Amino acid sequence: MTTKQQRQHRISKLLEEHRVSNQSQLVELLASAGVTVNQATVSRDLDELGAIKVRMSGGEPVYAVPELPRDQVAPEEHLRRVVGDWVVDIDRSGDLVVLRTPPGSAHVVGSAIDRNGMDDVVGTVAGDDTVLVVARAGRGAGLCATMADLAGLG
Repeated sequence: MTTKQQRQHRISKLLEEHRVSNQSQLVELLASAGVTVNQATVSRDLDELGAIKVRMSGGEPVYAVPELPRDQVAPEEHLRRVVGDWVVDIDRSGDLVVLRTPPGSAHVVGSAIDRNGMDDVVGTVAGDDTVLVVARAGRGAGLCATMADLAGLG
C-alpha cells in the first residue's frame, strides 16, 4: 500500500514522463505501476498537487504540475522535456530571449527555466503564451542557441 505522499510523487513523475490528457489515463498508468486508485482519488490528488491542463502545440490538453518546490533544482532532463514539449518559437533582442508556447503553457516553461538554475539566466517573466527570459549581460545569443537546442528548433 502506498501512502498519499508516495502516490502524489508518482503522479508528478508520470505527468513529467507522459502526456496525460485525462484522469482515466492516469488511473491506468498508476495501475501499471502497481498503484490501484479510483478516478475520484486521482482527481483530489491532481487538485492538491496544483496540476492544471495546458494545451500542447497540436491543441491536445494535458495535465502538468506548474512548478517544483521552490528549493528544488530541476534536473537538465526536466528542462529539456518541458522546453522540447512546449516551446514552439524563439526570438531574441539583445540579452532578452522570447519563447512562444501554446496558450496557457508559458508559466510551466518559465518555472522549469527558473528551477534549473542556468548560469546565463537572470530570470523569467511568463504570460499566457510567451516567456521573456532575461540573460546575463552579453550572453543573450548563447542562451538563445541553448534554448533552441533544448526545444529542437536549432
